[in-house]
Amino acid sequence: MNGMESAFKQLEFNRVMEKLLEYTVSPAGRDLAERHQPSDELKRVRIWQQETKEAAALLAAGASIPLSAMEGIDSFMALLGKGRIYAETELEQLAVWLSSVAQMKKYMDSKRLTAPTIASYADSMVECRDLKEELVRCIRYGRLTDGASPYLADIRRHIYAAEQRIEKKMEQTLTKYRTALQEQLVSKRRGRLVIPVKRELRKQVPGTVWDESSSGQTLFVEPADVAELQNALQQLLADEERERTVILSELSGLAESYAPQLHCNLEAMASFDFIMARGKLGRSYGGISPLLSAQPEIRIVGGRHPLLRQEAVPLHVELGTGWNQLIITGPNTGGKTVALKTIGLLVLMAQAGLLVPAEEGTELGLFRHVMADVGDGQSLEQSLSTFSSHLAAIKAMLENAGPRSLFLLDELAAGTDPSEGIALSVALLEELLASGSLTAASTHFNEIKAYASRTPGCQNARMAFDPETLQPLYRLEVGAAGESHAFVIARRVGLPAGLMNRAEQLLAAAVKPGTAAGTAEKDAAGKFGAAAECPGAGEGVEQPDAKAEGAAASAANGAEAAPHAGSAGWRKLSAAERSERGSKAAPSPRGKPPEFAKGDAVWIYPLNRAGIVYRPADERGNVMVQVEGRKLHFNRKRLKPYIAKEKLYPGADYDMDIVFDSKENRKARKLMSRKHVEGLSIISPPEP
Repeated sequence: MNGMESAFKQLEFNRVMEKLLEYTVSPAGRDLAERHQPSDELKRVRIWQQETKEAAALLAAGASIPLSAMEGIDSFMALLGKGRIYAETELEQLAVWLSSVAQMKKYMDSKRLTAPTIASYADSMVECRDLKEELVRCIRYGRLTDGASPYLADIRRHIYAAEQRIEKKMEQTLTKYRTALQEQLVSKRRGRLVIPVKRELRKQVPGTVWDESSSGQTLFVEPADVAELQNALQQLLADEERERTVILSELSGLAESYAPQLHCNLEAMASFDFIMARGKLGRSYGGISPLLSAQPEIRIVGGRHPLLRQEAVPLHVELGTGWNQLIITGPNTGGKTVALKTIGLLVLMAQAGLLVPAEEGTELGLFRHVMADVGDGQSLEQSLSTFSSHLAAIKAMLENAGPRSLFLLDELAAGTDPSEGIALSVALLEELLASGSLTAASTHFNEIKAYASRTPGCQNARMAFDPETLQPLYRLEVGAAGESHAFVIARRVGLPAGLMNRAEQLLAAAVKPGTAAGTAEKDAAGKFGAAAECPGAGEGVEQPDAKAEGAAASAANGAEAAPHAGSAGWRKLSAAERSERGSKAAPSPRGKPPEFAKGDAVWIYPLNRAGIVYRPADERGNVMVQVEGRKLHFNRKRLKPYIAKEKLYPGADYDMDIVFDSKENRKARKLMSRKHVEGLSIISPPEP
């Protein structure tokens, strides 16, 4: 899984590993964590997962695990075998560590039922009792003990006696030369005991001057009376240092003789530290050990992003089971990016042997490549635009596409002209699907939703949005395409009402011929073929299945899909039904433009919904269609026959006012046809 540093950063795997480092207690354990990488080898990942699961179980039992910080052991082991004579503090740290090794070995031996895998690792550890006992006998509080050797004990007895004689003699000199002294004080200069003598009275105190004060008025003199005694003491101290060197050399040699055992102990203790750190991390977010699949598939039950803790809404998602591609739609700030990151991050964590924040039943396959294009990716240093960055990521994905690859793409078709971006995105999805790769992607574009709806092996999903509270629910609903809700969200954040009204006017005008927006639109059917021609592009599209009057009126006055004659009631078409219906109804883009009559139900490509023809095409081919209570112009190339009026209405003399006029106007017109009513009028909105 080399070359995935970019995915580690984008999916925030690096941040998870940084938290793992915080739970290690030793430099050696931290080093293992820093070098750890996810693996795609099933056997290895299963062992890692078992280790972490057992560590979490030990921690959950509340036991105090005798981990060692191993202070100074790394540097000690680095110099072992190089002939170094270690200092007392270094050898004492070794003794303390060997005590920790013995404690860990004993502890793990008692936990073989709870943690059989990691307990077995203690079998390789060696207590090195002879070495530890010798170090404890010879060193205490960072100093060689008198019992380290008989000769050292004898020398120290002589040193103690000499120091006593010198101290007594110095007390005598203080009395003898008190008139010549600055003060009654004994100090040490250059390792010799001296007394402070006034410069002008120097001749009254015979001896050696070893130092003087900063003012020059005081001389520090070693009296001749004690010089001989101090020379003898210096000789004894030199003998002690030689014996100290001999003893430390012997202890260092003894330690080197245990080098293989010490290295095994270091590896085992570092492993225990690293494994326990993984257990601590997993417990911090309530993780579980997922089922590992030999197949490249993902089944996440109640997954949560580990860095969001309890704030994350549980994610339920499958990939590689019934479909290899998942197209996620929904509003901005609705959680699409978090959903993508969670999918990729949980896969990487599982392959690194970490517990994943999810519920039981979660099953994850292993992937050789996990690659992501999340965020705008713009780089000033590399002079890459947002779109260029996306293209670089796409190129890398195509080079690594295959059945053991997982790709995560955020905001498909972003960063460039929408029509070209959509075409490129659909082509990319087709290529990745053909390669057998698993892909999860987010988008706002209906054409890509349509691709997912009609393509076997691809599934729509949406981030739930509460239309009443205008709040995103951050819940992924597989099997349905969502809307962007841009205007709803814009109003919620407080954009001015005048601005929003103008935006809605521009949206309506964008589908009229002759406007700037309308002229700029491309013919979706001609550019993308079936991707724009599928009338049931969105999951959950409701199909009216009522009497002619109700069906026609619903389509013309606000229904979200095309009418369908048949038995009474409403139902949802399945993805297969929508795909079949769209493919059967899709006209050839090069065929003769269809003719429409007043009352025909048509499918409107730009709006991705149905409407009823109010006025047939004029000389320029513009048709007036009523949809959602509004009458809008569309060129007939942007419309597709859906249900002829003969199938919608009972007879040729059917009153079309039922379809195109309001209930209030129809009542008023009927009343006015019978008699004059004062003040009664019929007001119809002006035609565009």
